[in-house]
Amino acid sequence: MTLRLSLVQLDYTVGDFDGNAKLMAQAVAAAGPADLIVFSELSLSGYYPADKLDLPAFRAGQAQALEQLVAVSRQTDAALAFGMATPNEGAGKAWFNSLVILRRGEEILRYHKQLLPDYDVFNEQRHFEPGPRHPAVMELAGVRVGFLICEDAWHDAAGLYGSDPAADLAEAGAQLLVSINASPSSVGKQAQRDALFSALSRRLHLPLVFVNQVGGNDSLVFDGASLAVDPRHGVVARLPWFETAQETLAFDPAQGFVQDGARLDVPVALPALNDSRFYYQQILLGLRGYLRKIGVRSVVVGSSGGIDSALTLALARDALGAEHVHAVTMPSRVSTPGSVSDSAVLCRNLGIALHEFPIAALVDGYGAGFASAFASDLSGLALENLQSRVRGTILMAFSNRHGPMLLTTGNKSEVAVGYCTLYGDTNGGLNLIGDLYKTEVFELALEFNRIHGAELIPEVIIIKEPSAELAEGQRDSDSLPPYPVLDEILKWHIEGVALRAEEAAAATAFVEQLMSEPGGPETVARVQQLVARAEFKRRQAPPIIKLRGRAFGAGWQMPIAAR
Repeated sequence: MTLRLSLVQLDYTVGDFDGNAKLMAQAVAAAGPADLIVFSELSLSGYYPADKLDLPAFRAGQAQALEQLVAVSRQTDAALAFGMATPNEGAGKAWFNSLVILRRGEEILRYHKQLLPDYDVFNEQRHFEPGPRHPAVMELAGVRVGFLICEDAWHDAAGLYGSDPAADLAEAGAQLLVSINASPSSVGKQAQRDALFSALSRRLHLPLVFVNQVGGNDSLVFDGASLAVDPRHGVVARLPWFETAQETLAFDPAQGFVQDGARLDVPVALPALNDSRFYYQQILLGLRGYLRKIGVRSVVVGSSGGIDSALTLALARDALGAEHVHAVTMPSRVSTPGSVSDSAVLCRNLGIALHEFPIAALVDGYGAGFASAFASDLSGLALENLQSRVRGTILMAFSNRHGPMLLTTGNKSEVAVGYCTLYGDTNGGLNLIGDLYKTEVFELALEFNRIHGAELIPEVIIIKEPSAELAEGQRDSDSLPPYPVLDEILKWHIEGVALRAEEAAAATAFVEQLMSEPGGPETVARVQQLVARAEFKRRQAPPIIKLRGRAFGAGWQMPIAAR
């Protein structure tokens, strides 16, 4: 008894039923001899369709794509396992999140996901009805295969449910578990999956395969990294990170997993990626996917000569190519000379075109008009923010006139405490670094240079003291605690248990020590207050590519009008 499995991780576009079905058809044609071809969760619609499920066009488009897959299945002897939304004809929500298996044009199995996550970025209980407690086991090539959908197999990690669908499959006599997933990527998530699925495999004494999707969908990035796990050896096969892939394995209940005639009985370690290298890969994939799926080819970034805009430009260059990235420097009366000269060196190193648009005359004109209309002078914070808003207007005008999407450049530390200007430097269509704390921005800039073996981001930018440059001699440290202090408080306050264990322990220890020092409790309370007061700004800010355990956006849902 040998079951040949083709594991397929593809980059789906949400709502592109025809395109997704064609990708799946191409994978079937490329599979070669296989008994079971496995796609990921909600592969037919892409993950996550959200309120598109409520649109009449969703039902019609998915039905048409399903007919395409039925026709494809008639041309192969392999069974096709994939995810789709199926209508619920009974009481409850209108849809099930389902796994469907087609063989030779006929549906031979339909299983509805039982455990529906509604934490962090997930909101499946809004749209789907939980499936009944009914283990989906069927025999293929003489092997009894049990099927799960994502959260059904995350039971041990979530700890939120009273049932255990994976254990039910073991009791029903499954010899192999197949889990289809849409598991978003974040730092440390790959190690978490390894540990989770290895422990599940050992607990049930069953081998399993985990099939994931890949690509950027809005704020989320899916990293692929599909797995095969042996209960004795752990992860024994691994598909690539951050790219589409398709691999065929054989499974024999007596031997375990086999590839190219060799037994897979040696653990396969995780690829060696430090945090910064991981962030680099995830951001590039996220930006490429976002632009491709909204039909935009290029970007524009306001270049201040500071580290945040420099890193954003560098990442965009690597993701899209220099010819698809534009930079604009917009000096004011209070800008330092390095605002322009450092931007020029950076853009020359990256091969990016730099445009200069001085804003002093525009700001003066606004000031004169304000004084005339309101009988008061523009000064202080109003004048500082005006400069940022003038720049934001220029960048949006460039975007409207020439077509590139504006990238926002705020890091997580600044976004958290509201150290940004609404309708100014918060303008844009996507933020690449908004889930990186300021200390991580510096680390990634250094890693960028190491990746390229050259000082593409000039050292003078990396070591420059951070400043918004909206007032004479202004420094971030005038308004905020030092970033190494601020970032540890923010990790503790914003992410908490979503941090990796070692990060959580370090942040907790740091804050506890700070609270015991003179002025420490006041510093912590002030940071918490700044985070709360900035909520209205984050609600109006562009999407942020999720990189860490808890990112602003769907993963952070806080009221604005609250104490």
